[in-house]
Amino acid sequence: MKNIEQSRPVFPFTAIVGQEEMKLALLLNVIDPKIGGVMVMGDRGTGKSTTVRALVDLLPEIKVVDNDPFQSDPEDPELMSEEVRQKVRNNEKLSVVNKKISMVDLPLGATEDRVCGTIDIEKALTEGVKAFEPGLLAKANRGILYVDEVNLLDDHLVDVLLDSAASGWNTVEREGISISHPARFILVGSGNPEEGELRPQLLDRFGMHAQIGTTKEPELRVKIVEQRASFDESPADFRKNYDQSQNELRQRIIDAREKLKSVELDYDLRVKISQICSELNVDGLRGDIVTNRAAKALAGFEGRNQVTVEDVYRIAPLCLRHRLRKDPLESIDSGDKVRDVFKKVFGYN
Repeated sequence: MKNIEQSRPVFPFTAIVGQEEMKLALLLNVIDPKIGGVMVMGDRGTGKSTTVRALVDLLPEIKVVDNDPFQSDPEDPELMSEEVRQKVRNNEKLSVVNKKISMVDLPLGATEDRVCGTIDIEKALTEGVKAFEPGLLAKANRGILYVDEVNLLDDHLVDVLLDSAASGWNTVEREGISISHPARFILVGSGNPEEGELRPQLLDRFGMHAQIGTTKEPELRVKIVEQRASFDESPADFRKNYDQSQNELRQRIIDAREKLKSVELDYDLRVKISQICSELNVDGLRGDIVTNRAAKALAGFEGRNQVTVEDVYRIAPLCLRHRLRKDPLESIDSGDKVRDVFKKVFGYN
């Protein structure tokens, strides 16, 4: 194990200084994957990729069916491939292993076949079997799919990813042959706004939107540089110093996932969330749904059974800022606009 850690050292999540907004959005999506993923927009060199990779290292293990290309869940039929489901129907015993939640990197130049998988038509016709070559979506099932520079990805591919992320299934059709498999993953995209924005209808499909900037405080910058230098010098020793905090955060995630079902969100808070969305002219109801889910996930993460007004205040900008209609003449930041409307609705000064 030590050799593996030394050959591929990952920067510890709890050692990352600043960027609280991005860290919170990622953690809430891990607690409740149905929030719908995170879009991280920020300057170059602000630790976007480092933070996403650090998150994976922190994640708990899950039970998967052994030798299954879709990391099928042995207990949940919704997360099983057709083959595994058939075995369950036939009362066959499933071989189950514990496996770390995986992260799949989507390269920018990926083709649709590489992403969705392909059907071997020749084999299907000559041998009469559905020969399916799984793609990246199969590999990402029950894990994280990370797309760096998502704003440079072909729009058609972004559509495919978002459809799968929303439905939890991927369907490949070729020459009258159709194959479906579970593809429920947390979609994490990152990008630099200077290289172009995503289309609004695609942006709206990401559950949360974290904006990160380069820190201006000299002391904080020095701390970040020192952390990085220590890690580069001796990754194994650096990671050892953060073992305890990593384990504590991992346990908080596991506890929050279990607590999630019992977290309550009062009716009048739900009404006020919808009032905020309405006053901000947010199209559709996705904003309301995501804000409700994220508020519950935050309460669970903090070990509480009840959502508070403060929870809503913390997550509202993350859930709503990318759903606002763009006004080129407006100088106010979209996150501040959400906070202003929140204060108005809740009667804060």
